[in-house]
Amino acid sequence: QVQLVESGGGLVQAGGSLRLSCKASGSIFSTNAMGWYRQPPGKQRELVAVIFSGGSTNYADSVKGRFTISRDNAKNTVYLQMNSLRPEDTAVYYCNAHVLYRTPWGQRTGEYWGQGTQVSVSS
Repeated sequence: QVQLVESGGGLVQAGGSLRLSCKASGSIFSTNAMGWYRQPPGKQRELVAVIFSGGSTNYADSVKGRFTISRDNAKNTVYLQMNSLRPEDTAVYYCNAHVLYRTPWGQRTGEYWGQGTQVSVSS
């Protein structure tokens, strides 16, 4: 069983910063892509940023230059540093991970989601 636990959301004024963390735990052998998605009120979930095991990254155009994704492979943890926050960044942020994990029958791969953390940016 694999679990993703997020932390770091909250309420901040426009122009402020927040840092989200997401730790994967369980019988993990390794993690491949780890990323952050968000779901604004009344809208669909969208990709914010993703980082691969080798360190390459992709960002949504709306957050380029403001958000930075990073990871600590030894801790199976992914971070999202969010600077220059805007009211339109308000959303529930979800962590996502593609994991190689152990079972009694060998290694398996799976995609997992965190429970979500609220980020609210006031104008």
